[in-house]
Amino acid sequence: MLRGFYTAASGMIAQQRQQEAFSNNISNANTPGYKADQTSLRAFPEMLLNQMGGKEVPTSTSMHVPIQQPIGSLNTGVYVQETIPNFTQGDMRETGIATDLAIVNGELPDEAGSLFFTVQDTDGEIRYTRNGNFTVDGQGYLVTNQGFYVLDQSGEPIYTNGMEFSVTPDGLLQTPEQSVNLGVAYATDANGLTKEGNELYAGDAADLPPGVTFSIKQGFLERSNVDSLQSMTQMMESYRLFETNQRVLKAYDESMGKAVSEIARLV
Repeated sequence: MLRGFYTAASGMIAQQRQQEAFSNNISNANTPGYKADQTSLRAFPEMLLNQMGGKEVPTSTSMHVPIQQPIGSLNTGVYVQETIPNFTQGDMRETGIATDLAIVNGELPDEAGSLFFTVQDTDGEIRYTRNGNFTVDGQGYLVTNQGFYVLDQSGEPIYTNGMEFSVTPDGLLQTPEQSVNLGVAYATDANGLTKEGNELYAGDAADLPPGVTFSIKQGFLERSNVDSLQSMTQMMESYRLFETNQRVLKAYDESMGKAVSEIARLV
């Protein structure tokens, strides 16, 4: 009986976590460069049940061993194994703002690979993002909306001196005073990066290896790759499954209460 409680409860917890992922995707449907989270469900290890033959209990003085007949396996519930972003390229939206930049993927040698802008957070740590909604701060540096420095290929903050600049498709940022290459990094396995919020990722990414091609579009932003309609449908399905597990849990609770009250009357 208690196994049923655990199985239904694990199903409710799993659907709750899925709901959180779907709602987060929908809330970021208009966030530039946002990558939709995907959840994967996995069943707990199954238990093999056997029927014990005979009424005798084996002891040290008895060599009799009850015959065991397999009944079958019993699933003990489900859980969300992991949540990973979907790094599929999003659509491009033209903004006409010079500080807005978008990476357009070209040839990528790894199926799970992805390209990122390189930025530096407030702690001086290197982070990666697909959100090119940049701006120029009061000191003349190119920064993200959170104020993080956008880095060049040498790992240095990009200084524009507040001047207008242009960016070529191959990532060369040009001002009247200087020209620098945007810091574009490549992760061979983007799923290995850690999502930190604010469209930032931490982990291992490196300079572009041979065979990787891309282009930079100035005055464009990469849209979120969230499919709002699909996410809403998934939320509804997840909610119905949560309700189903809730009803099962309630039925187990009523059965347990009935069993306890009837046993009490018999006693």
